[in-house]
Amino acid sequence: MKKLLIVESPAKAKTIKKFLGSGYDVIASNGHVRDLPKSTMGIDVDHDFEPRYITIRGKGELISGLKKAVKKADFVYLATDPDREGEAISWHLAQLLKLPQDRYKRITFNEITKNAIKNSIGNARDIDMELVDAQQARRVLDRLVGYQISPLLWAKVKSGLSAGRVQSVALKIVCDRENEINAFVPEEYWYIDVSLSGSKASEKLVARFGGKDGRKMELKSKADVDTVCEAVKNAAFKITDIKNGERHRKAPLPFTTSTLQQEASRQLSFSPAKTMQIAQQLYEGVDVAGHGTVGLITYLRTDSTRISEEADKAVRVYIREHYGNEYEGAAGESKSSSKKIQDAHEAIRPSYIDMDPASVKESLSRDQLRLYKLIWQRFVASRMEQAVYDTVSVRLEAAGYFFTSGASKLKFEGFMSVYKPENDGSEEEDGVNGQDLSWVSANKEVKCKEIKPEQHYTQPPAHYNEASLVRTLEELGIGRPSTYAPTISTIVSRHYVAKENRNLYMTELGEAVNQIMSEAFPEIVDENFTATMEKLLDSIEEGDIGWKTVIRNFYPDLKKAVDAANKDIEKVKIKYEETDIICERCGRKMVIKYGPHGKFLACPGFPECRNAKPLLEKTGQICPKCGKGDVLIMKTKKGRRFYGCSCYPDCDFVSWQKPSEGREASKETGTAAPSAADVEAQLGIEKGKSVKIKKKK
Repeated sequence: MKKLLIVESPAKAKTIKKFLGSGYDVIASNGHVRDLPKSTMGIDVDHDFEPRYITIRGKGELISGLKKAVKKADFVYLATDPDREGEAISWHLAQLLKLPQDRYKRITFNEITKNAIKNSIGNARDIDMELVDAQQARRVLDRLVGYQISPLLWAKVKSGLSAGRVQSVALKIVCDRENEINAFVPEEYWYIDVSLSGSKASEKLVARFGGKDGRKMELKSKADVDTVCEAVKNAAFKITDIKNGERHRKAPLPFTTSTLQQEASRQLSFSPAKTMQIAQQLYEGVDVAGHGTVGLITYLRTDSTRISEEADKAVRVYIREHYGNEYEGAAGESKSSSKKIQDAHEAIRPSYIDMDPASVKESLSRDQLRLYKLIWQRFVASRMEQAVYDTVSVRLEAAGYFFTSGASKLKFEGFMSVYKPENDGSEEEDGVNGQDLSWVSANKEVKCKEIKPEQHYTQPPAHYNEASLVRTLEELGIGRPSTYAPTISTIVSRHYVAKENRNLYMTELGEAVNQIMSEAFPEIVDENFTATMEKLLDSIEEGDIGWKTVIRNFYPDLKKAVDAANKDIEKVKIKYEETDIICERCGRKMVIKYGPHGKFLACPGFPECRNAKPLLEKTGQICPKCGKGDVLIMKTKKGRRFYGCSCYPDCDFVSWQKPSEGREASKETGTAAPSAADVEAQLGIEKGKSVKIKKKK
């Protein structure tokens, strides 16, 4: 029999092909083949919310090729991704290709290895329509929200905006945090540290004020501090208590989608979207010298930390052989989802434990290697013994007040010999330092050498960054592993949220959109409502409720709210940020607006005055050629970044590369330098005129 496997991506097809014999063909659908139309909502509200699927434009030739391959095959395996969306793609393929029920089956696998592929074929099944229905419900819900509310935003704010069932909640979460920060009132508090010494020069310690008469006491003012300092400055300090102990730090669990995105953001400065893009490449397969095309990691969309028995045994053998028996941990913990499709997955781990980062280094790009190393190390660490610290805590008293000190020392590295999280378990984590306290003894008196009071103020909650927003979305049950990255990308690309120094800040546009959504659609942006909707989607997946029942209950309230908002909400006028740059056509001060490619300068007199030009940013460097002007970030007409001097045309410095300290940037061999026309187009001025450049915040 001639058999055909249909997968989603050409890279995956190439990886799988080498595991199967000549009796199999493997081709790719390049993702979805059918979808709801872009130009209309595509949901027939009057006929029980029936979705109207169409063939995706531009895929005619590909679909023709799929049909020809199906005709040549005796049997077809639909091998799309093992999640709701993948199940739906398989269903669409079966419908579009008109596959007879007895000529195809659905197969899934969490890693692209020979054993996994062979086992999946041996366990082929029918398409799970409950999974398909859960995905259909999500698409229909998102369409109803987006296509009903977005036109309202166009009418009340500006064209080109969008609303979404999950993105609007994410936007509100960021906005609520910003409001909390703005409303925060700092409170004063103080620390008092004392430097103490014993009878020998090496006997030193630093202790911190704890309280009075055995009770903890907070220092809220300088008067409180002065009272303590005056009392203890000439008093005798006596060590009253010493406690020696051990502190254990557990090995981390292997990565889920959420924790991978968070850790890649913290350690590698990757955005969630970049993390998922690179992880997809590692999952589908890369060319590894001596091995051919290899899928290096397991499926990347999962909220389970479960590990297969086979993988667990393999990594434990690796640990014993490379680190020693004492480094092997007890039976690994795992947290798994109650949802059947997510729990069918494993955690994200290497497909082959013997392919350590060093062995594949030459075959991967820099970013691929960094992410693979993170995944590989975390998985190995998850099966290792915990780290152990020796700790000592010291209590001292003087004039009725008590002070505390402490130290810890790493006794056994355990998992930390392989993987050190960003907060690596050092002494500072517990508020102690690396001082040597081996000389201390009970009832010993020490001398006070210095008293150091320090004034502090309570800090507002931190702005969200992409990692902390992903964590919050997961904790609140909003969205699923596959939605975190696109949700954040959407609110950033729509300019509702600006990303500066990795933090997320609300823009005026985002505040306007959030205000309308909060006033007109409180349920849509309610965290509990959105989390409940996710649970309903899970119930559809479990077969406990029909997908159209969920839609029927949801839509009437949405329609009522949209009609009321169109009637009651007034048009919002956005106040754009004003600059000192004067419009050379009409004399007004230009403002900063947002376009498809980011910020730009525009005249507030639009439409009478249509003057607009790029908003240039400084690199913070002085021109290496003239030593006077600022080095500016510019772009050619095709969008390529280059660097030029703000003193143009008096200084003609221009380079593709950012200049290094004290010298001009090196030139690329065989590449023409950016032209004067490119510079003039970016500066938006006539030759010889000066221009003011707004500094990057």
